[in-house]
Amino acid sequence: MKQDRTKKLFGTDGVRGIANQEPMTSEMAMKLGRAAAYLFKNKAGRHRIVIGKDTRLSGYMLESALTSGICSMGVDVLLVGPFPTPGIAFLTRSLRADAGVVISASHNSFEDNGIKFFSRDGLKLPDRMEHEMEDLIFSGKIDSIRPTAGEIGKAFRVDDAEGRYIEFVKSSLPKGMTLQGLTVVVDCANGAAYKVAPTILRELDAKVIVLGDEPNGMNINQHCGSTHPDVVQKAVRERHADVGIAHDGDADRAIFTCEKGHLVNGDQVMAALAVFLKKMRRLNKNTLVTTVMSNMGLDRAMKAAGVRVVKTAVGDRYVLERMLNDGYNFGGEQSGHLIFLDYNTTGDGLITAVQVLALMKTTGKPLSELAKIMTNFPQVLVNVRVKERRELSTLPKVKKHMEKLEKSLDGSGRLLVRYSGTEPVVRIMIEGERESEIRKWADDLAHTIQDAVGAIG
Repeated sequence: MKQDRTKKLFGTDGVRGIANQEPMTSEMAMKLGRAAAYLFKNKAGRHRIVIGKDTRLSGYMLESALTSGICSMGVDVLLVGPFPTPGIAFLTRSLRADAGVVISASHNSFEDNGIKFFSRDGLKLPDRMEHEMEDLIFSGKIDSIRPTAGEIGKAFRVDDAEGRYIEFVKSSLPKGMTLQGLTVVVDCANGAAYKVAPTILRELDAKVIVLGDEPNGMNINQHCGSTHPDVVQKAVRERHADVGIAHDGDADRAIFTCEKGHLVNGDQVMAALAVFLKKMRRLNKNTLVTTVMSNMGLDRAMKAAGVRVVKTAVGDRYVLERMLNDGYNFGGEQSGHLIFLDYNTTGDGLITAVQVLALMKTTGKPLSELAKIMTNFPQVLVNVRVKERRELSTLPKVKKHMEKLEKSLDGSGRLLVRYSGTEPVVRIMIEGERESEIRKWADDLAHTIQDAVGAIG
């Protein structure tokens, strides 16, 4: 049933904000822990919730508060320390825990942090459950529930978590195949994958050049990782590597660089993989699930290859929701969040890396050649930081400007304007045949929105 109110805490990917300011305070983390423990404590016996985090300094504070809140409700906590988000989804299932929690703000800078939850099946929570957690917190319904004595929860450290996940990711490589002969640059963004990503590639016999593997609590995503792919591009060219991989802070996505040092975006990767999976009869219903942000070139390439494209709203959770509802097994976003439901229940940057490297080995083709399966239409993205979120269709000048642009594109391109789900930002995307023209159009629209809503910085 459709919800009729706006969430108070949760955005499109959990709760997120500046650490030690509302809502990312230790007090709120404790309340979230209590609400989660209550919500997932739905059967007899002891209950367990897995907690992982990325490498942010504030992770210690929030981890302690979450642990305290969960234990205060009589639920045990399994601590794994810095760990990729998709690894927590896997561990939740592997350890048969009642839920999983990740403390991370993904690609954001270190002063931000976030908290997101997985169900016992390793799936992100539906809107309904996030609303339930908010109601539990703000209604005070569970404030009086206070187990005592032996009913209080305990916290344990999971010593073999990394090994479990490493073997899980390695098992996604076809049996008998190794990555021997490939030189791979991997940038771990000084984030959650700084240990496991290089280990996986080395154990699969690749020659590995590692960047961004020295986290200090404040350098996550700082001039490294998927938000700064130029670092990997440079390293690939200088070291004559076969491919470069850049992860984000929590390693649920991967950005690729071909052997020539050129970026290969998520649409190109999905196109190459989808056609290969179809050829191998491993693409359910011959369908690729992606979002409205994907390039028009992807649609054309998939139509030519006989692959159906289904599109969702922006956000990997919506891609996953459609995949689960309709029985599809492969999908993702242009940003590098790729979901292989045959392996994991969420976007997994490490499994994505292994699958792309396996494709290169199987076909004997370099990534630059594989990427030629589609031609990108020029696409311009402009972000406008705003003072408040106002419905753009209610602003006459903005609405008129957008209608004018739609008429100018007239079927030869696309306009998409939306609010970010995690930041006070309006995102403008225009796709068309001439980049200089659409860039001017995007900049002009950005100024119109700034004038109507009020810009920050």
